[in-house]
Amino acid sequence: MEAEKHLLSDAEMQQFIAQGYVQVQANFPGDFHAEVCRQIDAVLEAEGNPGNNIAPRIPAIAEVFAHPAVRGALTSILGAGYLMHPHRYCHLNSPGSDGQSWHKDDYIFDQNIRYHRCRWVMAFYYPQDVAPDMGPTGVMPGRQWYNGISNADPVRATETELGLCGPAGTVSIVNFDSWHRATANRSDKRRYMLKYQFTRMAEPEAPAWNNKVPHWQSLDGDPHPELSRHVWDWLCGRSAASNGSARWEDLGADSETARLQAAYNLGGDQVEGLIENMQSQAQAQAETNLAHSPTNPQGGNPGELGPVHALAALGVEALDGLLDAAQQGPWPGRAAAMGALATMGKEAAAAVPVLQAALSDDAMWVRRNAAEALGIIGSAAVSTAPDLARAMGDEVELVRRNAAFALSKMAPPDDELVPLVARALADPNRYTRYCASTALRKIGTAQARRALIEALEPARWCAITSSSTNY
Repeated sequence: MEAEKHLLSDAEMQQFIAQGYVQVQANFPGDFHAEVCRQIDAVLEAEGNPGNNIAPRIPAIAEVFAHPAVRGALTSILGAGYLMHPHRYCHLNSPGSDGQSWHKDDYIFDQNIRYHRCRWVMAFYYPQDVAPDMGPTGVMPGRQWYNGISNADPVRATETELGLCGPAGTVSIVNFDSWHRATANRSDKRRYMLKYQFTRMAEPEAPAWNNKVPHWQSLDGDPHPELSRHVWDWLCGRSAASNGSARWEDLGADSETARLQAAYNLGGDQVEGLIENMQSQAQAQAETNLAHSPTNPQGGNPGELGPVHALAALGVEALDGLLDAAQQGPWPGRAAAMGALATMGKEAAAAVPVLQAALSDDAMWVRRNAAEALGIIGSAAVSTAPDLARAMGDEVELVRRNAAFALSKMAPPDDELVPLVARALADPNRYTRYCASTALRKIGTAQARRALIEALEPARWCAITSSSTNY
């Protein structure tokens, strides 16, 4: 496979883990990228920004993300079988713009916990050369795991800023949780950036990149080497042992750097304190975590808590305590416990019966986080597929979407699931519809394919049809 020749190296993976980005080049002969630019110019001028429909409107863009260098990098980070999310956008940074404030992107109207284990990335494609004065996308290297920065105003922010520049065809793959912004365009040229999103469909079993060195090699200047090592080991498909030098109280340190490092230096003797701390924080911060902010413009998840990350890092040592917390107490604590089980992934397989029961919980955040957790656990939770299919009819869209996405990750070839899943192809939310179509494709039976084709045929997009040529 051509993409295998373009897998990332150990050094490139280390850069991505610690700094939050890596750049690759989608080289095409001739004026391929110039033609993409020309088509974008024409579409935006005549029709306005097509939003998600930029992909079918300009089919050549798909060739960029199918390029072996891009596929190799995405496979290295997300594993084989990764999924292109249906949200994408063509960002225009016009000459004379002042740029944006620092922000993180939402998981497109879902409110995920920002897990440290990398299951999502964004890819920024430049169809033209981008120099520093053209308003490149700026990132804060190494700050992807931080929920706070000095200031969202770029004039006042003290963190290091890096402009992602490069020739036409540059694709910057960044950690989904990176702080980023459009910088000021001081040139007389338009700057286009095509933003796409990709997600992992299965937990890692082994390194997916060109791995030669088995263990994490500490990098100079990395402020949280234990966190970086933990992510490396997880991507290698193994658990990461903690040195046990921290106590749960260290998660209350003033410095977010210290809190992040403490979360990955805790031992199993800290589980009881962590559980209590998680429950009390979840209750006290529920309203704050759900509020809009530069970290979460659409609002966050009640499980976005330091103890959640710490408990997940402990793996099976924390499992019994989390199972108890998931079944008792006020809903914010139960939702947070579900979030910890979700980020734990396959190590939480023993929690499947508890998560299955939680799909019927009175609290929507418990249901939503339980559905996500079952999807991350994946094939070990396949017995819950009928329950997830029923949850696709939940009254709350976030529950429906996560149930559909979870089902798409395990999707057994079971025709009894098809009617419930097919019904979601008419869901009011476009992303729930997409997750349902992915689930039907993964189920893969003749009945599932028929239901999918019958829904897609009347919705077929014609890239040739436009306002200037209607038929």
